[in-house]
Amino acid sequence: MNALTGEPSFRQSVDLMFTRAAALMDLPPGLEEKIRVCNSTYTVRFGVRLRGEIQTFTGYRSVHSEHTEPVKGGIRYAPSVNQDEVEALAALMTYKCALVEAPFGGSKGGLCIDPRHYDADELEKITRRFAYELIKRDLIDPAQNVPAPDMGTGEREMAIIADQYARMNTTDINARACVTGKPIHAGGILGRVEATGRGVQYALQEFFRHPDDVKKAGMSGTLDGKRVIVQGLGNVGYHAALFLSVEDGCKITHVIERDGAIENPDGIDIDAVADWIRRHGGIKDCPFGTYHAEGARLLEAECDILIPAAMEGVINMHNAAAIQASLIIEAANGPVTAGADEILRHKGTVVIPDLYANAGGVTVSYFEWVKNLSHIRFGRMQRRQEESRHQLIVDELERLSADSGIGWTLSPDFKQRYLRGAGELELVRSGLDDTMRAAYQSMREVWWSHDKVTDLRTAAFLVSIGRVAKSYQAKGI
Repeated sequence: MNALTGEPSFRQSVDLMFTRAAALMDLPPGLEEKIRVCNSTYTVRFGVRLRGEIQTFTGYRSVHSEHTEPVKGGIRYAPSVNQDEVEALAALMTYKCALVEAPFGGSKGGLCIDPRHYDADELEKITRRFAYELIKRDLIDPAQNVPAPDMGTGEREMAIIADQYARMNTTDINARACVTGKPIHAGGILGRVEATGRGVQYALQEFFRHPDDVKKAGMSGTLDGKRVIVQGLGNVGYHAALFLSVEDGCKITHVIERDGAIENPDGIDIDAVADWIRRHGGIKDCPFGTYHAEGARLLEAECDILIPAAMEGVINMHNAAAIQASLIIEAANGPVTAGADEILRHKGTVVIPDLYANAGGVTVSYFEWVKNLSHIRFGRMQRRQEESRHQLIVDELERLSADSGIGWTLSPDFKQRYLRGAGELELVRSGLDDTMRAAYQSMREVWWSHDKVTDLRTAAFLVSIGRVAKSYQAKGI
């Protein structure tokens, strides 16, 4: 607890939210504590010779729950990384995987480093040494602990880790499955880069399929025309904003970044803004909207949907009361503190929680892991057979039309789309969409049927904790 602000820490927020849900359950004595606590955290400190001197780095790998294995969770590179943060993120991974029924326990890793201060060659040396320290302790292994990208890391770092694991385990035929989020050429899967942002889109689409749920948020209709604020235009925020604006008709009115924000009530061109940020290192002076130096204040601007997609704790006890959004979807991990969550509940603001909303990443990571273990890309066996069967139907329809003299023809666009068999990307998107729909239904059932559950976060925790508890009980714990 922050003594000056009275705000719970990130880890305390996760524990408070867990405890609030667990209080509504009838768990056997001791099982609640077993599920709540983090099983283990390993701290590594290692040196790398850079720029003529040895620099020492501190990294962490935390395992929250091994109710099922392997455990799963990203590795983030950030100067703020610490043990409490990594353990809180590992706990969220446990509940997230349980909610979307991915067969993993929860884990998380972090390296206390600002990657912007190092070039590509230096980051490779650092990543290889960090991976070495974790691999030799079995903290990276396709059957035990499978990392993925997180803030500050991406495909390149995952490819380096996979290569380092293969060098140290030359006879492991499943070596590529030791980490997910890899480039396609290194055993990755199509759709993984945008998976978390796509999952946010699918979560909102599913929410808006239920008029009663939309009404609870004080809205009506569909996603089309809804005003959206996006905080953080990194990988997750960018893809979520892009898909929602281009495919669902949402209007992105505000984009908030580290160095300020831009506002455009007519809608912001996300690709143009993202390109500006890449070229200039920030959003300041971006010509595609009105610039505001105090970007965080625009979290309180009027909108329909607020998407915090950066760091934890951006919505807290100091600004929660001023938030005007009818619906908040947590694209980041822990963007709403426990104190803010209580304020928002009392206001009637609907929050789609992080352990559901940003589960697209781990879902598609699961697909990549399965692909690596099966040693075959999705769609390879059945795609052409599907096309052949569809062609038979099209040919028969056209024959019947000709024989009957009706003279109608199938539109070329229909034929092109129908005849195309599902490849890897289509199958990944289908699997992700199905996963997000099923997980929302499990939350929604609790939300509407349990008289003491007034919010989706508590409903999500109840589903997740229940599934973890059953897994432990099946093991005799």
